[in-house]
Amino acid sequence: MESDRRLRQWEKASEWPLTAAALVFLVGYAWPILDPGIADTWRTVCVVASWSAWGLFVIDYAGRLTLAPHRLTFVRKNLLDLAVVVLPLLRPLRLLRLVTLLTVLNRRAGGSLRGRVAVYVAGAAGIVMLVASLAILDAERGRDDATITTFGQALWWAMTTVTTVGYGDTYPVTTQGRFVAVGLMLAGIALIGVITATFASWLIERVQEVEEAAQDVTKRDILALREEIVALRRSLESGRDVTARDAPRPAAESGD
Repeated sequence: MESDRRLRQWEKASEWPLTAAALVFLVGYAWPILDPGIADTWRTVCVVASWSAWGLFVIDYAGRLTLAPHRLTFVRKNLLDLAVVVLPLLRPLRLLRLVTLLTVLNRRAGGSLRGRVAVYVAGAAGIVMLVASLAILDAERGRDDATITTFGQALWWAMTTVTTVGYGDTYPVTTQGRFVAVGLMLAGIALIGVITATFASWLIERVQEVEEAAQDVTKRDILALREEIVALRRSLESGRDVTARDAPRPAAESGD
């Protein structure tokens, strides 16, 4: 359909500009968190850059919604995009658009689906942990009873949470921090599920290859044996013909 073609063209044309906007958003969001003593001028620049990037995301969503052939279906399939656009508190989740950078690495991952999944899982895990570390540090810093007060502690918490280890030495004490923790837990479960499924797929494929190789060997052996039997049969038939030709014939009886 014409609308589908235009939607694909829009998404292809906006991919790299939105990736650049996501990088700008990342810098504008992370800088004040990592450097609380940043000058007011630079803090204002970060705020303006973040909101400008968010504005581009709003334009992108509106453009895709306008071009979608079935708008209700588009909304249902892109609820996270809608939530991130509508709810400012979820704007950090828009950093997941940085996954589009992985398309460059994806070209080197090989043609197999498993190779592409491995690239996306590794990239998504790194981005999710980075975003969660920034979000939890932003939420927890300044609380007297906080256990996460530095970026190192935030990153350690994110790594132990996303891998479902959870040592318990660092944990969120604020409501916003706990919401971040819930999201990271769900992301960790999803990533582990993808990794497990990918490994299972690889193992099944290896077993199938071994079985197919064994079947190929058996088929080749059967064909070779069949050819040997045919050759032996032809040799026996040829030997019988030669014997029949060389055998002495009885003398013809003379008549009276």
